[in-house]
Amino acid sequence: MMYDLPRSFVLSFLFVLGCCIGSFLNVCIHRFPSKASLWDQLKALNSHGSGCPRCAASIKWRDNIPLLGWLLLRGRCRNCHQSISKRYPLVELLTGILFVIVYQVEMPTNFWNAASDFGIQSSDGPQTITGLWSTPTWLHIRYLLHIGMICCLIVATFIDIELRIIPDGCTIPMLLVAIIVSTACGQTFLVPVWTQDYSVITTLRSISPDWLTPLIFAWDATAFAAKHPFLHGFLVSLVGAIAGGGVVWMVRVIGVLVLKEEAMGFGDVTLMAMVGSVVGWQPVTTVFFVAPVLAIAAAIVAWLTKRDRQIPYGPWLSLATFLLLMTWPIAWPFADRIFDMGPFVPLLALIMALSLAASLQLIQLVKRAFGVSPVIDGLRIRDLEEFRILRRCLGLPVEELRVKTDGGWTSADHLMFYNGEHPDEQTGQWNRPLWPGTRAGQGGAAYDRWRYGDRNR
Repeated sequence: MMYDLPRSFVLSFLFVLGCCIGSFLNVCIHRFPSKASLWDQLKALNSHGSGCPRCAASIKWRDNIPLLGWLLLRGRCRNCHQSISKRYPLVELLTGILFVIVYQVEMPTNFWNAASDFGIQSSDGPQTITGLWSTPTWLHIRYLLHIGMICCLIVATFIDIELRIIPDGCTIPMLLVAIIVSTACGQTFLVPVWTQDYSVITTLRSISPDWLTPLIFAWDATAFAAKHPFLHGFLVSLVGAIAGGGVVWMVRVIGVLVLKEEAMGFGDVTLMAMVGSVVGWQPVTTVFFVAPVLAIAAAIVAWLTKRDRQIPYGPWLSLATFLLLMTWPIAWPFADRIFDMGPFVPLLALIMALSLAASLQLIQLVKRAFGVSPVIDGLRIRDLEEFRILRRCLGLPVEELRVKTDGGWTSADHLMFYNGEHPDEQTGQWNRPLWPGTRAGQGGAAYDRWRYGDRNR
């Protein structure tokens, strides 16, 4: 049987396969950001052969061998001898290692043991569905789904670190694949679409007001999954995508309303929607709350070293997703205590959203009390009126008030904007007398009198 192959052989094969897939991921990382639309990003993968980005020389097949090609070339192009980014072998090596680690964690050494005794199982996981697929089959299908998600996270991470964007090409296709595979298999979920503890529900019902009692329902999703596995698989993936994207969208909207700037980019929305379509809504919600804990150290370092208030968040969402999968038997029992509240979970989410908005508003009030001006992409706004003028002159809504360049809104951009609003036809010339109506029409009469006195009269 193929499931009885020696473990060392399987892991070695997966490492080599992962390195080869990593070579393809490098192509995605290089070509996706150059295109705006999803379709153009996908077409770019097959638009032309691999070549040196500097001299455009075609890369020979032996130079394309993962890891070895870069080492044999000593990190330099064979034609122009310019250095080749270390990112290429790093992505290949990382992908190969992750292929091995995920398989080692998710797959048992003996596939014929009880499914609840290994891997990333929970008590009400896919093993409760019998007679649909054999245990080794659905385990391998789920492994392929998880490793596909991890490959997309690798692409999103490296692009986000370099350019602070997450193209749709590394999220939307995997989201659609996850929904299709989850529906067709019916056994790729980690936990059912709904989990609750009946004792918790009973306690909450006894202490809740009468008007809230009808909303406290009990539903056995495990029995539903066993009876309708394909529909249940579809619901797990679809609800996971909605919850994953929705929770980030909620923070994004609150940030725009309160902070007058993007708290999270739209790429983070699609990234979390993709993760949710693979793992379900409970795990992706857990990822959302773990990621800030991982990112806070990076945010502090960025502020202390570069005075940068913004960091790419996609890498931390990706890392939190990977860590959740790898520590599932330990992490899920803690998170499950929250989701056991059943119908109270949406109410808890609403309370947390309102608390977030209130906390951000309080921070803004404290800043204003201490005279700290709001900042938009490095441009410090001195008062609300200046902010309104800037937004009106640029013709952009709050969430789009930024200059789309690698450096953001630079000092040069600020000076160009200021000079466009305050033209001075004598720039670079000796001062000469002007009719006072000229300065008055430009709104600069008072400034001109202050600087030059009555010499221009």
